[in-house]
Order: sequence, then C-alpha cells, then structure tokens
Amino acid sequence: MTKILAYLARAPRWLISAMFLGFLFAPLFANPYQLFVGNLMLIYIVLAVALNILIGYAGQLAFANGVLFGIGAYTTGLLMLDGGWSFWVAFLASGLVTMMVGVLMALPALRLHNLYLALATVAFAQFVLWVFIQWDDVTYGAGGFVLPEVSFAPFPVTTPIGIYYTSLVVASGLLWCAWNMLRSRVGRAFVAVRESEVAAAALTVDITNTKTLAYAISALFSGFAGGLFAVVLGVVVPEQFDLFQVVVVFCMVIVGGLGSFWGVVIAAGILVWVQEAMRGLQGLQEVGFGALLLATLLFFPGGIAEATRRLVPSWREPLNRAGKNSENSHD
Repeated sequence: MTKILAYLARAPRWLISAMFLGFLFAPLFANPYQLFVGNLMLIYIVLAVALNILIGYAGQLAFANGVLFGIGAYTTGLLMLDGGWSFWVAFLASGLVTMMVGVLMALPALRLHNLYLALATVAFAQFVLWVFIQWDDVTYGAGGFVLPEVSFAPFPVTTPIGIYYTSLVVASGLLWCAWNMLRSRVGRAFVAVRESEVAAAALTVDITNTKTLAYAISALFSGFAGGLFAVVLGVVVPEQFDLFQVVVVFCMVIVGGLGSFWGVVIAAGILVWVQEAMRGLQGLQEVGFGALLLATLLFFPGGIAEATRRLVPSWREPLNRAGKNSENSHD
C-alpha cells in the first residue's frame, strides 16, 4: 500500500504517461465502437478543460461553452461542405473563429458578474442555437448536414483511425499548453482575478486583459473540440449543442473539482462512458446528470480532486481552489 501511495504522490507525471499510453495503443485492441468512445473522451476532456479555465481558474460564471463547441463544429463542417476546404485548414479556422466569438463574449463580462453573467451567457447560447436552427440558407436548419469524408492520404490509415490519432495529437497538445499556462504568470493572474478583482488590480494585474484572455483561450479550446466532434460524428445538427450539452460539461467540471486540472480530465473521461452507457435512455440522461451535479455540489463540492487529496495528502496541483492545495507543484 505504501508503494501505491508513493506512486500516486508523484502524480500527475505517472498519470500523464499512463493515460497517453492507453490512448496511444487503444486502436490495437479496441473495436470500432470503443474507438469512437475513446475519441469522444479526448474531445470532451478538451471541452471540460476549456470550461474549467474559465470557471474554475478565472472565476467567470459563463455557460456558453456548449454553443462555442457548436460554432467550432459548424465552422469546420460548412467550410468543408460549402467552401471545399480541406479538413486541416477548416479545423484551424474553426479555432480562430470561435476564439474571436469568445473575445466578443468577454465584453459583457467586464460589466456583469455571477448570476447576471450566467444569465447573459445562457441567453447568448440560446440565441446562437436559434440561429443554427433558423438560418436554413447557411446552416441547413434543424436537419443539419453531412460532412465530406476526411482523407488522410498518403498515410496508410483508415479514416476512423486517422481521426482518432488526430484527436489524440490535438488533445495532448492542448492539455500540455493548458497545464503549462496555468502554472505560469498567466495562470496566477487568472486565480488572482477569481479570488478578488480589487486585490488583483492592487497587484497590478490588468483585469480587462486577463478576463479577455481567459475567454479567448477557453473559446479556442472549445472551437477545436467542436471541429473534431464534427468529423468524428460526420454530421452536424443543432440539437447536439443545446443546454443539455452545457449541463454535461459543467457536470464534468464540478465532479472533477473546480480549479483542478487533472480531476476534471479524469471526470470528463468517466462521464463520457456513463453517457454512452445511458445512450438508449435519453430522458434519464438529463435526470441522471442533473442528480449527479446536485449531489456533488451538496455532499462533495471538492469532487474527485478533493477525494484524491484526502486519500493521498501529498497530491498537489498548482493554483487549485482557495484553501485547497494552493501550493505550487513541480511534477
């Protein structure tokens, strides 16, 4: 038991290696459906980390990640279908377009806080969803559209395998960037704004730039996740980005632990499997995720991160929630 705890204490180094190797060699033993679920896990891990940067680290109670996810998917799909762009160029464009939308979202955030900010972002999400449904000439309306098949020539891989490894490379790169950014001066500025804008300003933190950067980075990650989501499913329809999408991702962040990087990564992977297990029970999915979210908030607000900290006191993450594991880690 002592050796097990010693290994756990070295997290997240061993965790990164184990997760990466598991995803890397998954195509060797996984069937097509399991590979599909693994792909969804990678996408939702990126999406959950994006929301955690905004809510858990920067303290911005915004709920538009689901629709930013959709903007990324629509941008990639429409540029491929109507513009004739290659997936690679359309994918990069989806991240940039979504990031610009995220910057525009930051403007009301400079004046609104807490509940008012949450309501404003939910209203924005519903408006964009309405546009997806009603703007038939561009978005193909409620029926959505089917994407062209992605080609990986001259590489000798099938499309599903190629998309899977693309998701793995993109997710790994984004997680590496996020992990290092949150341990840097930028991450400390996010947390300073989260804890007290007045105190952060007194420490010469530029509140406007810091909030705008948090929204931009979160939107960029969400856009890339949406671009991958579009080609994984091969079809884009508006109902994929409704409010339930917001509930699912928010649940991943809360269950993982607000302001916990690796807790959210683990929770996102687990809850994707839970969602797939309940795929045939659409009505119960909403009830189940809502109940899980409520139970975590009421009985274990620290989520997986707090449970791990209690089991392994030496577990540390940089810039965690105030009063919990605030020490910096160099793992």
